[in-house]
Amino acid sequence: MTRRLLLFFSILILAAVLVTRAQVLASPEQPVAFNHQIHAQAGVQCLFCHSSALRADIAGIPSMQKCMGCHTIIATDNVAVQVLTSYWKRKEPIPWVRVSWQPEFVYFSHQAHLRTGENCETCHGDVGRMPLTRPAVKMDMGWCLDCHLLQPEEKVVRLADCLTCHK
Repeated sequence: MTRRLLLFFSILILAAVLVTRAQVLASPEQPVAFNHQIHAQAGVQCLFCHSSALRADIAGIPSMQKCMGCHTIIATDNVAVQVLTSYWKRKEPIPWVRVSWQPEFVYFSHQAHLRTGENCETCHGDVGRMPLTRPAVKMDMGWCLDCHLLQPEEKVVRLADCLTCHK
C-alpha cells in the first residue's frame, strides 16, 4: 500500500511539474495575431523593431508609429494588420501580454548583453521561426547563472556576484 501511495504522489508531482512547465512556455493570447516568422522571412531584424535594446536596459515593444510606418502600405489586406490599424485609428494602445519578463527585484540589461556579443536567440529562442511568440526557456536564476559561470574566468567573479543582477 505504501509503494502505491508513493507512486501515486510521485506521478501527481510529475504531472504538476509538467503542467507548470507547459504553462510557463506557452504562447499567451495576444490582442493582435503578430507573427514574428513572417517579419523574419521578410528580412526584418529583431533590433529594427526592438531598437531600444541597443540604448536601454529593456528591449520594449515597438511603438504603433514603428508598425504603421510599414503597415500603412504593406499587407493592408491582412486581418492582423487590419486589427493593428483599428487600434491606430482609435489612438488606442495595443494591450500586449508580456511573453518574457523578470521579477522586479532582478536587474537585467539587454544593452549590456548585446554589447558582449549575445544575440536575441540565446535567451528568446528562434523567434523568427515562431508563428506565435512563446518563451523558449524558463528564465530563472539558475538558468542565468549557468551562462554567467561559462564566461571567461576574469568575469565570473563579477557575474556570479548577487549584486550584479539584484539591485
